[in-house]
Amino acid sequence: MKSNGLKFLLLCGAGCIVPFSAALAQSEAEEAADPNVIIVTAQNRSQNVQDVPIAINVVSGEALKASGVTDLVSLQRVAPVVQIVNDTVLTRVTVRGIGSNSNDEAQDQAIAINIDGEYINRPTVLNAALFDLDRVEVLRGPQGTLYGRNATGGAVNFITRKPGSEFAANGSLSYGNFNHVIAEGGVTVPLGDIGGIRASGIYSDRDGYNYHPNIDKRSGDDNTWGGRLSLRLEPVSGLKINAAVERVEQDIVVPAQAFMNFNAAGNSPGAGCAANPGWVEIAPAVPGTQCIPALTNNLANVDRSTYNAPASGLGSNDLKSTAVRGSIAYDFGAATVTYTGGFRETDALSALGLSPAYRFNTFVGNTKTHSHELRLNGESDLLVWQTGAFYFNEKLDVERGLFRLPPPPFLLGANGGYVNYFFRNVESRSWAVFGQTDVKLSDQFTIVAGLRYTDDKRSARYRDHGGAIANPSNPLFNTGNVRPTNPGTPLRNLTLGSEADKLTWLAGVNFKPDADTLIYGKVSTGFKAGGFDSVGQYAPETNTAYEAGLKKNFGASSQHTFNLAGFYYDYKDLQVGVLLDTTKGSQIFNAGKARIWGVEAEAVIKLSDNDTFSATANYVNAEYQQLLTAIPVFCVGGSGCRPSGGNGELTVGNLETTPGVVTQPNLAGNTPPMTPEWTITLAYDKVIPLGDMGSLTASVFSTFKSAYFGDVFNYRDSKQTAFTQTDLSLTYAPENKRFSLQGFVRNIENTRPLTYAGFTVAGPDDIYNWQFAAPRTYGVRLSVDF
Repeated sequence: MKSNGLKFLLLCGAGCIVPFSAALAQSEAEEAADPNVIIVTAQNRSQNVQDVPIAINVVSGEALKASGVTDLVSLQRVAPVVQIVNDTVLTRVTVRGIGSNSNDEAQDQAIAINIDGEYINRPTVLNAALFDLDRVEVLRGPQGTLYGRNATGGAVNFITRKPGSEFAANGSLSYGNFNHVIAEGGVTVPLGDIGGIRASGIYSDRDGYNYHPNIDKRSGDDNTWGGRLSLRLEPVSGLKINAAVERVEQDIVVPAQAFMNFNAAGNSPGAGCAANPGWVEIAPAVPGTQCIPALTNNLANVDRSTYNAPASGLGSNDLKSTAVRGSIAYDFGAATVTYTGGFRETDALSALGLSPAYRFNTFVGNTKTHSHELRLNGESDLLVWQTGAFYFNEKLDVERGLFRLPPPPFLLGANGGYVNYFFRNVESRSWAVFGQTDVKLSDQFTIVAGLRYTDDKRSARYRDHGGAIANPSNPLFNTGNVRPTNPGTPLRNLTLGSEADKLTWLAGVNFKPDADTLIYGKVSTGFKAGGFDSVGQYAPETNTAYEAGLKKNFGASSQHTFNLAGFYYDYKDLQVGVLLDTTKGSQIFNAGKARIWGVEAEAVIKLSDNDTFSATANYVNAEYQQLLTAIPVFCVGGSGCRPSGGNGELTVGNLETTPGVVTQPNLAGNTPPMTPEWTITLAYDKVIPLGDMGSLTASVFSTFKSAYFGDVFNYRDSKQTAFTQTDLSLTYAPENKRFSLQGFVRNIENTRPLTYAGFTVAGPDDIYNWQFAAPRTYGVRLSVDF
């Protein structure tokens, strides 16, 4: 039996912090009076961002709209320290080299995504629409004593705009290339002296970014709408209530991936892996010839905007998501108690066209989540304390299959059939108690201590039906591209489960030698629960993070800022996803150890009342120190690594480099995916006064990212070389600022960096796939604000 009572007492003694609360949210009427001060609630209380001992990026709602941020992926335009990429319809978030490169049903995210305190475990939901936001806060480093859901790498908090106490209306309409139309807006109606109600929404429609000449069609379009109804009430002194109901729908043509088919004539590695340059024989002592594309250079020949679609055609994704969330806070004077809760149900049905002739069909994709937090916080002259409890529950029901078209007809029948077909029913629950206390030793020194106890449990039923390759008696043979009425007897019928609990902690010290300077240092631990796949269980991952930083305001009115942070992460059992066997799906491996360290600097210089210069420089050194895994291989001649007749393990899990000596492949020394060593930004904003006519604002924002890899294997064809992307805008506003007209161009270089790259062995096929970010876009935007 766990000693939960003792742990709870320890946590209550430490006090606590939790996610965003309505008690501390800024409404439309509660803006900071000092333009040099940015107010955040990263520590669940309103603070100047320069007083928060956390490496944090804050982006205002107006900056998000001006930059065309309408979904999670586009957030990195204004917060490039975050890597947010798509693999077809799957969204992956990386901060400081830490992210989840698998969207397995039994794996949690390394970066916690929250919207008004509602925890989102499947970031794909947020990829549908983000709108009517007050700000976004991006926190770097382990989260746990600060936020309801623990995370090893960081958190992204979206704070929506709340109703104010006066009538207000705002909206914007933009039109750009690719026939992109974005309309969004909101109206606030006051409810006397006790609160207000706000209705807001968004509509986005766009042609696809990618052209496919073999079918004369485009993919990667957008057709999204969303609406939200928000309520704010303060019926009596000390009581604050916020509530919202939200609906988002998306129906898109999924971006088709560029690909190289190694089974097409002239593309095979051939005998001895020598027919085409760049192939390497991985296990010469094993019978057969087993090649990997370690040094191939096919990506260099790909036109990233124009390429052929797979023979299976383009894919679709139909997503519908409904959320209800809210919070109630009551201030007793000595302390405030707050409850925050959220409920969400999402249905995502998709049919993804995959190379060379596959369709990955999701016939059932239902996710139901609810999260709850109860928090008590207060402060005195010497203490700032918070304590609370958190509960999260998620239920997933999935039915999917990988369908392959003919030819040849003997493979899966004249109408094609399924390479795999599976059902997943997964339930996850997590509960935690946590606390944090800031103790003021003097006007200059504060020590910080936090504890968290987390208990995670996950259970599932997996039914894997394998596939029907060269097996006409299998009911998945010759089905055609439809939902099978009877997929047959499961190849594996598994009842799975995992449990983990962990006590994590934070200890830090803050030093303020003057009102404009904060020097801080801290050590914290992070934890992400383990889980299971079709092969077996994988362990939890843990992170011990060391960080020190400086936050400095300077200038005659403290108008300039300079921030510096250094960090060192000691990761153990880092969870890494790899697709090895199409009959089993993605498998998760635990890296024995990973080391990540870096330095981050940022500055904002107000050159004058009308001129602002800003710059950031982020250096990350990330490396697996041990990652024992298996490696997908091309089997020349079909012998040596396909023991199940072409529908089983298509990998080398052990290397027999010399007779009788077997070792497991170790990717030690490789870099985690989507982790550029350098990320540098430069920005300049120039306001040109026009007297009574108003003003013009010219803005430029440029980002440089050094090379990075798209997969854990670090193959040459998964490497994105260094690049820059630059955004320009010119905005006119009259003197009363009731409206504005903006012209913009984003990514003027028209660079389309990799968002996904990987060598995939599926059934009889050997494919390299690539997906790319958005191209250059430009347009005009009209905004009104009353």
